[in-house]
Amino acid sequence: MAVNSYREDEFMENTDKKKIMRRLFSYLLAYKGTIIAVLVCMGITVAISLVNPLLIEEAIDHYIAQSDLHGLIGLGIFALVLNLIFIVMVKLRMYAMAVISNKILLQIRQDLYEHIQTLSFSFFDSRPTGKILARIIGDVNSLKDVLVNVVTTMVPEFVTVVGVVVIMLVKDWRLALASLSTIPLMIAGIWFVQTASHKRWQIFRKKASNLNAYVHEDIAGMNVVQSFAAEDETQEIFEGLTDEHQRSFVDAVTYADMFGPVIDFCWGFGAMMLYLVGIRFLGFEKVSVGLLVAFGTYINMFWNPIMNLSNFYNNLVTNLTAAERIFDILDTDADIVDAKDVTELPDIEGSVEFSHVSFTYDKGTPAETKVLSDVSFSVKPGETIALVGPTGAGKTTIVNLISRFYDIEDGKILVDGYDLTKVSIESLRRQMGVMTQDNFIFHGTVRDNILYGKLDATDEEMIAAAKAVNAHDFIMKMEKGYDTELKEHGAGLSIGQRQLIAFARTMISMPKILILDEATSSIDTHTELLVQQGIEALLSGRTSFVIAHRLSTIQNADRIFVIDKGGILEQGSPAELMEKKGAYYKLYMAQFAGLQE
Repeated sequence: MAVNSYREDEFMENTDKKKIMRRLFSYLLAYKGTIIAVLVCMGITVAISLVNPLLIEEAIDHYIAQSDLHGLIGLGIFALVLNLIFIVMVKLRMYAMAVISNKILLQIRQDLYEHIQTLSFSFFDSRPTGKILARIIGDVNSLKDVLVNVVTTMVPEFVTVVGVVVIMLVKDWRLALASLSTIPLMIAGIWFVQTASHKRWQIFRKKASNLNAYVHEDIAGMNVVQSFAAEDETQEIFEGLTDEHQRSFVDAVTYADMFGPVIDFCWGFGAMMLYLVGIRFLGFEKVSVGLLVAFGTYINMFWNPIMNLSNFYNNLVTNLTAAERIFDILDTDADIVDAKDVTELPDIEGSVEFSHVSFTYDKGTPAETKVLSDVSFSVKPGETIALVGPTGAGKTTIVNLISRFYDIEDGKILVDGYDLTKVSIESLRRQMGVMTQDNFIFHGTVRDNILYGKLDATDEEMIAAAKAVNAHDFIMKMEKGYDTELKEHGAGLSIGQRQLIAFARTMISMPKILILDEATSSIDTHTELLVQQGIEALLSGRTSFVIAHRLSTIQNADRIFVIDKGGILEQGSPAELMEKKGAYYKLYMAQFAGLQE
């Protein structure tokens, strides 16, 4: 299969930035009432900030110039009240937006997680777990400032800029044009900076994803690393990835930090033009001191929001790549989905039929691999079918297709006569039990892990399942029995114990079709005999597919399918196949000879 590893940057198609922004900010619509209240608060604060320079002009040109102390005190009290209201409104809007942004992040993360759970095995086969985690955790977290600032920064600062421009033009259009003469230069500079920095932030996100993928993989395989004393090699790889991560960050920040100097230059040059035109060309007979001071305040009020807007835009460019990565997964279609006209699969007896089934991994890509070609067979309810053959022959693929973890290329798969594409996936998998050699144990109690197979099972059902696979005795010897806390991956348990708990988890679901993929490979011979007894007692009359490399474990199978070269080379009971002296006979004798040696 084509796999994107930590060594490769993830491929990202170029996306419409405006579309990404609209989609991201659409999450704000769910909080329209609160947003309107926040906008009202911001309208009040913007109005107050616009009035303040006019109050200064009034104080200088009228009250101070005319030595009206009483009027000046009254104006000061009025300004104080206004600015106290300003402070209260700012605090309220900040609190409201903090609440909203956290709720939106929770919703985005929930949407992303729910969607990921609908994706098929092929999605998870093609990328490291760490890269998926990077999007769910890091990329989502990076959107918080953007969501907050779009309301608390972009809207009020934009309104402030417009208000300042209008007031300046009304007060004196000549001074206004002089003050704003550097706007074209600012626009050109910002366009250049954002174009260059966005590409570099995309690279940075990819390098961060690579690093996250490697750290996750390395920690998960730490026992292998330490077993082979490979700490130096892994450290070298880690240092290489962190160096790439650091260089990409520095490269991106170098361009992003150019926003400030562009604004500062335009700001300073605009202020110089204001005083040059106001004093040199117009003179004090046409421009009062109060008006000049007011314009000086307004030009600061213009460029301050511009600076804030540029910082917001910089933040937006920085984190827009995170939104792109999130929506990239949300837009990944689940390729294993229910058709519109599916029905519920009723309680089944357990017959399974493959009719001219073909399957190819990564079809249409350079990694295309044909695994099954025109495979047909029929299994009666209650039969135990063993699948044997060399690694990569297609044994696991067959059972994965029965569970519809992948969709077939050609042909049909029928369960009790129902085409799997015509019934809901949930109603199919609810009646199946799958146990693999990779027995994942969740962090929690033994009880939690077993009941995962049937959440509403009673204690009696749980104990019966554990006894059936001979797990009950060793569980009761643990510190708290079924309430013993287990570590992640079952650390502290033997491989055999982990398998027995996983086996009990499968058994408690009482499946009509059972799939055992090398399920007893790590259990010692004595325990394996006990488990086989449990299987026979608990699954009597249930259809079972057993994948096993140890041929001694499948001698009680009703039929054995020898899988190789894209299909079933031969099938029959163990005795029939031994008598035939074909492919199975050769496998058996080779394994027996190996054991003898």
